[in-house]
Amino acid sequence: MELLDSRIVLFRRPGSSWFRTTGATFMNRRYRFAVVAAVLALLFTLGCSSDTKAAPTKAEVTLEPGVFVADHPELFTLVKAESRELPVELQANGTVNPDVTKTIHVTSLGSGRVVDLKVRLGDYVKKGQVLLVISSPDLGTANSDYQKAKADEELSRKALERAQQLYAHGAFAEKDLETAQDADDKAKVDLRTTGERVRLLGGDPDRPGQLIPLRAPVSGTIVEQNVAGFEGVKSLDNTPNLFTIADLSDVWIVCDVYENDLGEIKVGDSAEIRLNAFPDKIFQGKINDISRVLDPNTRSAKVRIVLGNPDGALRPGMFAVARFRSRKSRARLLVPTTAIMRLQDKDWVFRKEGDRKFRRVEVHTLGATPEGMQEIADGVSPGEEVVAKALEFSTAMAEQGK
Repeated sequence: MELLDSRIVLFRRPGSSWFRTTGATFMNRRYRFAVVAAVLALLFTLGCSSDTKAAPTKAEVTLEPGVFVADHPELFTLVKAESRELPVELQANGTVNPDVTKTIHVTSLGSGRVVDLKVRLGDYVKKGQVLLVISSPDLGTANSDYQKAKADEELSRKALERAQQLYAHGAFAEKDLETAQDADDKAKVDLRTTGERVRLLGGDPDRPGQLIPLRAPVSGTIVEQNVAGFEGVKSLDNTPNLFTIADLSDVWIVCDVYENDLGEIKVGDSAEIRLNAFPDKIFQGKINDISRVLDPNTRSAKVRIVLGNPDGALRPGMFAVARFRSRKSRARLLVPTTAIMRLQDKDWVFRKEGDRKFRRVEVHTLGATPEGMQEIADGVSPGEEVVAKALEFSTAMAEQGK
């Protein structure tokens, strides 16, 4: 019937009602066919896209992240994590300081003004060397008093000599002789006292003047300077140290150790000192003193290490890191340093879990030993096998996954 209708339509007039009805039916069928075809095409496309997703690489063939399957595990050397009894080690920050028992603060007993500054901060000075010259009215007054006492002493001495001669000839009473003797004794005391004051201020009684040459009391390095040229110097009771001179043949490394760690160290324990100025050099020392007072703000105690400094390379103020090696021992878990890989600010090892299966495990490192072993706090257990060269294994897994 459909074939007959399609043939009859050729003989029907296009404007007739039969033509419109039959044509609409035909067009509706074409529309339904197009919709069905579009839906089938969409389903086919979705099926193809799901089937063509990238297959996981060989390095990612795992049930969970961080697990790798090696095609040739025999190419990678394995080592066992081992437990050893090692000395307890502790690290602390500190600074280089002068030995306070060999440090002298230089001051002036007389006030005045600096007229000649001869040394600067950091200079090495010898005992008796002039550091600066001060024009001091105090010294001028002391010299004046000395000259007056000297004149009085000379006058009293002559008076005593005359009294003794007169008394010998019976022309002078004994009482008057005693008075002359007493006056001469007092004059000598005044002369001696005023002379000592001149010398105490830094002057010379035999060379009157008001210039004080301030001299170094000991040999050493100037580690502090609080005076400049032509600056006024106040009296002793309200002036800071003009200079501080230290003998740097020995220096102190002073470190802050928190109270939680104080039980791990004691006087006599060895210490290794590293300085930023000499990163490739290790200085050996021993703990000389542990403060018995805690800083209430930081809850730490000062620990002192004495180091020899014959060449003067260690300068006050240098930053230092001290590693203390206690005489106590504690079990530590060790793996080779090469077995640890640094990634994303964390440390990792590759632990063996099967014939071809390896797991990447995070570990927390503590410190390294001189023989190239690394202490770890957790992540693996004693006897477990890890890849000896973690970086090489990681690179191989990346290449295998390509």
